[in-house]
Order: sequence, then structure tokens, then C-alpha cells
Amino acid sequence: MKNLTPKKRRWARARIAFLGTLLLCFAGAVGHRAYVLQIERAPALREMAEEQYLRQVRLAPKRGTIYDRHGAELAVSVDVDSVWANPRRMKEEGVDPAAAAMQLSALLGVDRARIQRRLESDRLFVWIKRRLTPRMAERVRALGIEGVHLDRESRRYYPNRRLASHLLGFANIDGQGIEGLELAFEETLRGSSRAVPAIRDRRGRVVYSEQLLDDRAAQGDDLVLTIDKTLQHIAERELELAIRTYEAQAGSVVMMDPRTGELLAVANYPTFDANDPGDSPASHRRNRAFTDRFEPGSTVKPFTVASALAQGTVGSQQLIDCEDGAMEVAEYTIHDTTPYDELTPAQILAFSSNIGTAKIGDTLGRRGLYRAFRRFGFGEVTGIPSPGEAAGSLRHHSRWYEMDAATISFGQGMSATALQLATAMGALANGGRLMHPRLVRRVQTHDGEVVEEYLPEARRQVVPPRVARLVADMLTAVTGPGGTGQPAAIDGFLVAGKTGTAQKADYVAGGYAEDRWLASFVGFVPAQSPRIVMAVVVDEPVVAHYGGTVAGPVFRRVGEAALRHLGVPAQGGGEALDRFAREQRRRRRANERAERLAERDASNDEPEPAVTLTVPPGSVQVPDLGGRTARSALVAAHEAGLAVQLEGTGLVVSQDPPAGEVAQRGSRLRVILREDRADVALEGAPRLAATDDSGRMEDGS
Repeated sequence: MKNLTPKKRRWARARIAFLGTLLLCFAGAVGHRAYVLQIERAPALREMAEEQYLRQVRLAPKRGTIYDRHGAELAVSVDVDSVWANPRRMKEEGVDPAAAAMQLSALLGVDRARIQRRLESDRLFVWIKRRLTPRMAERVRALGIEGVHLDRESRRYYPNRRLASHLLGFANIDGQGIEGLELAFEETLRGSSRAVPAIRDRRGRVVYSEQLLDDRAAQGDDLVLTIDKTLQHIAERELELAIRTYEAQAGSVVMMDPRTGELLAVANYPTFDANDPGDSPASHRRNRAFTDRFEPGSTVKPFTVASALAQGTVGSQQLIDCEDGAMEVAEYTIHDTTPYDELTPAQILAFSSNIGTAKIGDTLGRRGLYRAFRRFGFGEVTGIPSPGEAAGSLRHHSRWYEMDAATISFGQGMSATALQLATAMGALANGGRLMHPRLVRRVQTHDGEVVEEYLPEARRQVVPPRVARLVADMLTAVTGPGGTGQPAAIDGFLVAGKTGTAQKADYVAGGYAEDRWLASFVGFVPAQSPRIVMAVVVDEPVVAHYGGTVAGPVFRRVGEAALRHLGVPAQGGGEALDRFAREQRRRRRANERAERLAERDASNDEPEPAVTLTVPPGSVQVPDLGGRTARSALVAAHEAGLAVQLEGTGLVVSQDPPAGEVAQRGSRLRVILREDRADVALEGAPRLAATDDSGRMEDGS
């Protein structure tokens, strides 16, 4: 600048100052802009950036697991591969849709034309096939077709296939419950879907999300059922065997713990595979134990008798005139298969007398009988958490005809489900308390934390405990020697139950069909301390149709296995029964000694000429019933052709007419029973019912 003139020097300094000022202003503007972007507008710009590379991914929650009472898995959700394609990307890469469709069709078994139509579309996403097997997924991956992808998604899987399928129901391909518990607890099992942030690339594809890596981020709650997987398998196996043996159409078994109302097994046949429900007709998927209504027939007679005993309208030893097998009601006639003269309530149950039951029901009156059946739960749903449960039918007593009052008392003119029968019989087994049947024990999280627990709940006290116990004693004769339910007897245990053989209604011709029957048995075991109550229903058996013959063996086989599984010891080896047997032997020896002493005293007297007893036609010689139990006395008297009037409980101490006398066949034999200290000490052992065992088959009511 020394060679510059003063004028030029000044101009140079001005330019330098101007450039410096300009640079300073630019630096200030950049600093201000940086301040605005980094400080003032930082939140808005950050949100704008996140909108570009972040997206909200809505997680489809993994469906909860269903367990049995011991933790065995009945329904689970597993991750499987599904194949999809991006047709637009395939066009960009020059992939031939026809060739790709041919390859995928041959591998996946999907219609080639349908795949090709999808691949030729201008869409970004189309499904090819969902829920692939691992081997099939590997083959698709090996094809290496550009634009064809595999993604993981959840599939509902039932590891036991057909086991408890009617209870569980099933879920569709999108994981939505369709039937059974899957539908009833849809919101609980599905959980709530929620949106989580994820990073996406230029194409909008999700590349990372911390919450997507956490399997617990979307998990429905689990169900723990009251069902026992082992007992369920036993019930289904034996039911299927019986239906195939007797060539029946269908059947159901309901097993319950009478103390808590917990359902231990609910079996139906025909059945279906819950993994492939579409392979079976809709009729096979119906939970018949809860939805099918039928006329229960003789299985409701214990409830009529129990209600009358509770109301005091009949006595336990009262004799009911059974009209010699035929009774006129209005313009109709009620029949018994075997004619009887006079029977006690216990004998009416043992012989399944329609006339006797109708007369007992008549003592309650229409309103009383209706209220009694309603108290046992008939005519209303039990509230079990299963879609489609039927309430049965029990018309209000104001709409009964004169004949209805008689027929409803022995199970005609009304309808019920197998679940209702088991629940009602459970009340007699549980000291008269009617329990709410339970199918779910608790709802819990994936980590086992209890969300909701379902505890045993008594609905009401139907009959007093003493009446429930008395009727239970009466029902033991049904499975005893000569009883209609003898095939249901279990060795080592006392079984209380009732058979039913009901004709099915003919809705075309009217009335009842001559060749269509429904065989049933409902009961509980052990009779004196019940652990299980079970209802067995077999619809339209062909080979045989009596309840004792068809349904009784199912009860026996399932009951035997269930008692072993539950660890219930046989009563035959129990200390109480041993004492009872010893006391019986002591009484017999005492009677034998008394007879020998009498013979010795007689031998010291002058011998008398022998007298030969002649029994005229139509007469019988009265047997000696001394020291016998009620059941043994009834059997002996019945074999001799005599009716019995029992008074008291325990062992026979006297009889009228005495042993050895000649009496008219069919006449009444008065028998007095007494309890002693040995009987009192045996309070936990079975008390034998005062019933007669005829040995005949169940009537058609």
C-alpha cells in the first residue's frame, strides 16, 4: 500500500472495512440462525424430523395362553412365517409375475391364477399365504424371488388337538376368538393393542424399535381352567367308546366337584380338531353338554322326592299307593313298567315308579313343584362362561295342564341340559347346597400375577342337609344288587345315582318316537363323602337304549379312573367298614348261638311229631330277616314275593309276620330296624337305603 496514492489507499481501507463488516454481519446472521434452529425452533424441528424417520407401529398383542388346573397348556400362541409380496417392487426389478406365480403356486398349494392376479396389481403389499410351516417357509426363502418376503406373525395352536375342543373353541386366522372360551374371554386373551415408536428407512420400512424386541410389550392375559387334562382325556375316550359300541348319534359327559362347583371334565362326541375346525361340520363343533336340551326323564325323580321330604308333604317311610301299575290322570293313563301296590319313597326311586313319583309331586302342588325344580336350577342358565348355554324349558305352573303336573314330576314335559343335571345332583351330594358351576379358576398375566380369581360360590340351600343325605342313601340302592343302575357300580365304593331312559319327542308325527331314545345316568361317588358328580347322556343309541346299560358303564369306567387319579382310597379297606363287617359277623354268630341253645332246650323236652308245612298256591313262607341290613332284607323279601314296610334304620330286630309263617303273596311285611353303638360309630360309613331292588330294567319315562 506504500506505492498507492493516498486516494487509493483510502479506498483500499474502505473496501477492507466493508468486507470485514460484511463478514461480521454474515457471521452474526449465521449465529442468529443457528440460535433460532438449535434453541428457539428445536422442539418443532425435532418433531418434524421424527415424523420423517419415526412411525407409530400398532402392536398386535400376543394372545394369552389357556392352561388346565395343573398348568398343562391347552391353547398357546406361536410365531410362524407368512409370505407376502410387493408387486410394485417386483415390476421395478423386472420379475415376471406369471413365472413367480407358478413357482409359488407349486410350493404353497395356492391357486396360480389368484397369485398371478395379486402380483400383477400396482399395490405395495399383498398376502400370498399365511401361517406357513417351518419347512415351507424355508423353501419360499430359498426361491429368492425379489419382492417376495416372509414376516413372522402369531398363530393360535392347540397342542392336544381334539382334547376339550368344545370348551376351548378356536380362533380365526387373525387371532380372533370364534367359539368357546376363546370367544367368551376374547378381550382378556387378546389384550389391548397399543402404538409404539419405530425407526423407518427411506422406503418406509421399520428397521428398529426397542419395544418391538420386548415380547412382553404386547401380551394378553392367561386363563387357568378348572378342567383336569387327564380326566378330560378319560371322559372323552370312554364316551367315544360307548357311542361307537351302541351306535349312538352323540353324547356328553359332565364331571364336577360338588364341593366347589368346579368342572373337572366336559366331554362331547362327535368332536373336532381345534387346529382345523373347518374340516368338521358345525354340528360336531357344538358343545352339547351346555347347548343341547332334552327331556331328562327319570333322572329328575330324586329332586321331586327330595323336595317333598324337605317340605314335609311325605314321610321317608310313608307308603304310596302305586295303583298296581296304571293311574288315570285327566284323559290319559300313566303306566309303570312293573305294577306295584304300595311303595315307600326310597322304593319309588329304586323301582323308578312314575305313578309313585307323580303322587309325591302332587303333594307339593303345581306351584310347589315348579318352585322346587326352579330351586334346583332347572329352567335357567347356570351362568357358565360359555357362549350359547341353553336354559332348558320349564313352563310356569300357571300354564300347566292337568297332565303336566304329573309328567313334569318324573321328567317329561320339561327339558334340561347335561350341565344342569350334574349341577342339580351336585346339590344333593353337597348337603343340599346348589353351587355355581365354575370353568375358570383365575385370570393371570404372562408373569403369573393374578388379575382376577373366581372362588366357589353357593347359589342357595335347596334342601336341608338331612334330606340331602337321606335321598343320597336312597340312591345307593339304584346301583346295588338288582338295581337299575347296577352297571354303574364301582368296586370298593358306594355309588349314588339315578338312571334315565327317555323316549325322544317326534316333532313330525307328534307324541314320542317309538325307536328313538336318550339314555342317561347321573350320580356321585363316594356316596357318603362325594368327590365327583357326573352326568352321562347318550343320544339315540341303537344296540341298547336303557340308561343303566348304556350310560351306566361310562360312569363306572370314568369314575374308577377319576378316583384313582384324585387319590381317593377304596372304601372296602376302610377301618369303618371293617368295624361294620365285624359287627355283622358278631350278630350272626350271636343268632346262631341262640338257635343252638333253643334246639338244645327243645331236645330235653318230649319230642313232638314233625309237622310238614304246606304252602298253598298264591302264598309264600315268610323268610327270616333278623339281623339283616335294610338292603339285604328288601332283597330277601322281594325274592319271596312280599312287599316291605320298613321302620327305622340300622339292622332288623323284629318282623311281622314272624319268620316261617305262611303269608299271601304280595302282602306287606312289617320290618323294624334299630341302630346300636356300632352303627353310631360308623357315622362316616355308608348307611344303606331302605329300598327294594327289583332287578328289572328302567322304565321308559
